[in-house]
Amino acid sequence: MDLPLIWAVLIATAVGLYVLLDGFDLGVGILFPLASPKERDTMVASIAPVWDGNETWLVLGGGGLFAAFPLAYAIIMPALYLPIGLMLTALIFRGVAFEFRAHARKTGKRWWTVGFAGGSIAATVSQGLVLGGFLQGITIEGRAFAGGPFDWLTPYTLLVAAGLVAGYALLGAAWLVFKTDGELQKRARVWIRSLIVAVAVALGVISLVTLSLGGDIIARWGVSLDGSFVPAQFAKFAIIPVIGALACLAVWHFAMKGPDYMAYLATVGVFLSGFAGLAVSIFPHIVPFSVTVHEAAARDNALGLLLVGTAVMLPIILGYTAYVYWIFRGKAEPGAYH
Repeated sequence: MDLPLIWAVLIATAVGLYVLLDGFDLGVGILFPLASPKERDTMVASIAPVWDGNETWLVLGGGGLFAAFPLAYAIIMPALYLPIGLMLTALIFRGVAFEFRAHARKTGKRWWTVGFAGGSIAATVSQGLVLGGFLQGITIEGRAFAGGPFDWLTPYTLLVAAGLVAGYALLGAAWLVFKTDGELQKRARVWIRSLIVAVAVALGVISLVTLSLGGDIIARWGVSLDGSFVPAQFAKFAIIPVIGALACLAVWHFAMKGPDYMAYLATVGVFLSGFAGLAVSIFPHIVPFSVTVHEAAARDNALGLLLVGTAVMLPIILGYTAYVYWIFRGKAEPGAYH
């Protein structure tokens, strides 16, 4: 049994679920400035039962990295301390603003509304900087981080952060189409039409720039270091950008045609194509492009023990999450959270 590979899949799954689930409630916060006060109450009601549970997957991903791949954790964290710290601070402030906004009066509610939107945007930008800093590579000497505290701040990471803001906003708009009706749903459909164009452009540009980061990535997609193209190698993974393009078209279509849930599912398809492209580009490295999954893994006896605990807890988390979404199915109503 290849325990390091199993744990790599588990952590990737946890991070993916975090992006897809917490992504839509962060996206709702990003869209806050575009809505009226009454619409904001409906937007809050649409995510109130699930938003804090969505962050469980971030804990599982980070904790799993620490426990299963300590070497990778020891390299990645020092390289990205600042954006990760900003992300956690923004998530905390956003959570406080979410709760306080529900009980504040007029002036206070306006300030907490700004706090909720600002926290959502700051957390998303931070996650984009973390992803960009991870993908562009981390300076390593021996088995330790050897770069500077601001290596993560580059034009590439800012581009990734901007793309993630658009992506989360798209998830949020698609969620609102699914969970609301009336005028807010109509506006969310319009937002989707604009955002899917921005996301498609961002995905294309970021993919091309990412290919230029190093020969390892380019070689995976069929271009050798001397510039020659290998069609057979590209053909292995050509389905990934095709699926991404089809998913973008599906989002555009379902934004206006319905059924309501399909816009969100199509948006999930866009993100999954991005995940697949990322996996193809960096696997088997867990620290691009220096440390592989097997090099960074803990001992097999530790991984096995952790896997036993995960086998018990993961079905409980999945079951609870599914139960909450089922119980709170249906359209959100203004003021329901209050």
